[in-house]
Amino acid sequence: MSFLDDLTSGLSSFFKDLTEKSVIIPVVRLEGVIAPGARSGQAINLAKVEKLLAQAFNFSSAPLVVILINSPGGSPVQSKLIHDRIRQLSEEKKKPVMAYCEDYAASGGYMIACAGDEIICDPSSLVGSIGVIAASFGFTDLMEKAGIERRMDTAGDNKSMNDPFSPRTEFGQKRLRAILDSIHATFKELVTSRRGDKLKDDPELFSGAVYTGAEALELGLVDQILDLRAELRERYGDSVKMKMLAPSKPGLLSRLTSSAVKAGAETLETESHWSRWGL
Repeated sequence: MSFLDDLTSGLSSFFKDLTEKSVIIPVVRLEGVIAPGARSGQAINLAKVEKLLAQAFNFSSAPLVVILINSPGGSPVQSKLIHDRIRQLSEEKKKPVMAYCEDYAASGGYMIACAGDEIICDPSSLVGSIGVIAASFGFTDLMEKAGIERRMDTAGDNKSMNDPFSPRTEFGQKRLRAILDSIHATFKELVTSRRGDKLKDDPELFSGAVYTGAEALELGLVDQILDLRAELRERYGDSVKMKMLAPSKPGLLSRLTSSAVKAGAETLETESHWSRWGL
């Protein structure tokens, strides 16, 4: 056998051993506001992450899948769709899920975290905010002072419910409250079904309050306070490797062709979510 054959054989054996000894952990990174795809090119939604989730769970040799979350929340529908898809894939592939709450796993972000069989975070992570919010502005007095007349025709008495340019009605406020309460009840039911007896019996738990990681641990919202990389090395050895999977960002052409008005509206919507947590 020649020197070249020896070298080739040696390298082949080395890389084979390296591959066999390394444990690959797929990590799906979900970062940003949760919103339907048509509303923001940078939002998290099922359409954007579904292929990534499928890819992660198709790592047949991976002992688990990590969902890394850094989100202030957003659409309750998209949040639950992502949560449900993670659970479906976990059950289909018989693969457990670790949810890691990075800086923020609030509101819809925490709903997604509940898809984890275990939830870990940093002591300073902000976790929870199990509530629902609907915010708007009212311009009726301003319009009156400016001499602006609101003209609107509808078919259906309540089609213009909670229109920001019209006075609020008792029916509109009650109907909005009923909608918020219904969505909140769904959120609470999901958290309770996933966390079960781990949750502390605390009346403030579902108040919409957000908690630090240390507080969330006491309340049972998370299981442990751990460093993700260190914990994976502890479980699977120093050769463990994380395969990061994240939604692609909009390309330059897409950003240039979107209108300034649309881009500005998306930026304001995104900033309004993050600003709730002081960012």
